[in-house]
Amino acid sequence: MKRRDFNQLIALGTLGLAYSSPTYNKKISLAQWSLHRTIKIKKELSPNDFSIKAREMGFDAVEYVSSLYWNELKSRSIAKITRELVSKSNDNDIKNLLIMVDGEGDLAVKNNSKREKAIENHIKWIEMAHELGCHSIRVNLNGEKQKENWIEYSSKSLTKLCSFARKDKINIIVENHGGLSSNAKLLAKVMKEVNLDNCGTLPDFGNFCIEKEDPNNYFSNCINEYDKYLGMEELMPYAKAISAKSFDFNNNGEESTIDFKKIIDIVSSFKYKGYYGIEYEGLNLSEEKGILKTKKLLERHL
Repeated sequence: MKRRDFNQLIALGTLGLAYSSPTYNKKISLAQWSLHRTIKIKKELSPNDFSIKAREMGFDAVEYVSSLYWNELKSRSIAKITRELVSKSNDNDIKNLLIMVDGEGDLAVKNNSKREKAIENHIKWIEMAHELGCHSIRVNLNGEKQKENWIEYSSKSLTKLCSFARKDKINIIVENHGGLSSNAKLLAKVMKEVNLDNCGTLPDFGNFCIEKEDPNNYFSNCINEYDKYLGMEELMPYAKAISAKSFDFNNNGEESTIDFKKIIDIVSSFKYKGYYGIEYEGLNLSEEKGILKTKKLLERHL
């Protein structure tokens, strides 16, 4: 082979590698909901010690869940709880990323006074997120069942929340979390309607069920599910966080209900720079084993 031909071959090979090898973000965090049975049902872990447990399991960043502090808030102020969480996360060199807020009212309901009350209920969590050093709170968009009304009222509530949160440099982000919010096309329309830089999405790998057999039973069979891979593509342009949901695993260590590699490729194609938050919800493994299996799976594909 001539030297010139050899050099051209090497150049083409290098070029091919440059274009065929995407750069994957490798940051992985732990969502507190992954330990909700340990905290809430078994009561084997205080929610205030979450950052300690996360560090023990090899994580350097966490995502909190507001509902796991409801019992704490019966006897202690949110300010005292926040100070303890800040102290323990600092002591364990843990970065606080966001708070997932539940049970604070319907932000997409038609009744204006109910919407205003729901907005008011979220403010304390925005302030807590600021004190913790988080970048976002995650909210739910429950309320109206009619699509156009849901878009209208969701947009109004998000606009108000984002306006309030701007002074604390907190993002208001929405997860595909059941009902119309799991219709990614509709949620993307809400993002376009609001059109504020501190409003975004938290795409969840596995939360694309729009309707269940029993709406009041979280574990009820899904009868109307949005295409999760299309949904991820539609939500990623607005993503400020990612929820790596997992349920169960096959013998090869792959998630048996979600193609992690396919979704990670989608996420990477949008040049996402944030964390992948592990949210294990399976029942066949202990929470700790499920978390570690999910972590290993993410590391394999990242």
